[in-house]
Amino acid sequence: MNSKIQHTAKRQWLGVKSFNLLIKSCLLFVVLVALVNHALAERIKDLASVAGVRNNQLVGYGLVVGLDGTGDKAPFTDQTFVNMMKQFGITIPPGTNPSLKNVAAVSIHANLPAFTKPGQEIDVTVSSIGNAKSLRGGSLLLTPLKGLDGNIYAIAQGNLVVGGFGAQGADGSRITVNVPVVGRIPNGATVERAVPSGFNTGDYLTFNLNHPDFTTAKRTAEVINNLLGDGSAYAMDASAIRVNAPRDANQRVSFLSVLENLEVTPGEEKAKVIINSRTGTIVIGKHVKIDPVAVTHGSLTVTIDENVTVSQPDGFSEGETAVIPDTEINVEEEDNPMFQMGPTISLDDVVAAVNKVGAAPGDLMAILEALKESGALHAELIVI
Repeated sequence: MNSKIQHTAKRQWLGVKSFNLLIKSCLLFVVLVALVNHALAERIKDLASVAGVRNNQLVGYGLVVGLDGTGDKAPFTDQTFVNMMKQFGITIPPGTNPSLKNVAAVSIHANLPAFTKPGQEIDVTVSSIGNAKSLRGGSLLLTPLKGLDGNIYAIAQGNLVVGGFGAQGADGSRITVNVPVVGRIPNGATVERAVPSGFNTGDYLTFNLNHPDFTTAKRTAEVINNLLGDGSAYAMDASAIRVNAPRDANQRVSFLSVLENLEVTPGEEKAKVIINSRTGTIVIGKHVKIDPVAVTHGSLTVTIDENVTVSQPDGFSEGETAVIPDTEINVEEEDNPMFQMGPTISLDDVVAAVNKVGAAPGDLMAILEALKESGALHAELIVI
């Protein structure tokens, strides 16, 4: 009797233990799934930008002075220098060549970030537009920077930081490291005018996805609605999500701070094969598939060897020495067998099939293009 009770108790204990193990396994599975989803998720601020919040490009033209004989000899540089001297009350007689060696004409460009206010400073890039040899050691004189509308938004001036270096010998030999005719001035421009922004106007904000995708737009709207309630956000198209927002500026900033840190799992990109014809780089996307197809690829090599034979006439024959070209042409064609590619299911299968070809990048490009034409390659083929 005692053995029966012990056996029953033991079975119950084993059942409870199995149940506990099952619960632990399920919890572990849920945790793993959550971790995978979290790893794939991205913040909205990394996936999209707010409509109207953007950089603005500025450009200007000016002079860099103080160069060590590495300035340019362009006529517009002399003209600019003469016009600048007039502003300081110095008149250079007409027809006089200033013979400048320490001055270079340059273009200046900069990005004016959104919400930048007058008095703040931005970095500028200075590039030679003449035949100056180097801008190293130069200083940019006061230069206005204009926007596309023709208004002046910043004033640039300062000493250049040039990463390039050049040296030349008396015999004409020279060496150049990096690019000595382009430099930067950190905080080299002071903002004088703010760019108007519509951030605080209207009853809504719009997120524009960096990579338009219907799935990502739908998921972004769903994540925002889960936080704020149904109807707070809706996807207008594959790239824009409109969100109802408060009118008060302070509330709108706090509101956007919360939204941009929400995490969204973006939709997967469609199947693509990217080919860079200049560098020979080939990138194959995750969802690329290849149907069963037979492929053979061989190369034809033509070798031309040019030799010269001199024909010398016999003595007293009054002949002339002649040079006779002797050309040898050899043709070699590789005898490559035909092999089967596909069907492929995963990216690993595609990589294995491509490696089976054993061709150089240039030949592999031709094979991929032929597969696309035959309909066996299920992906968008993009040549850049």
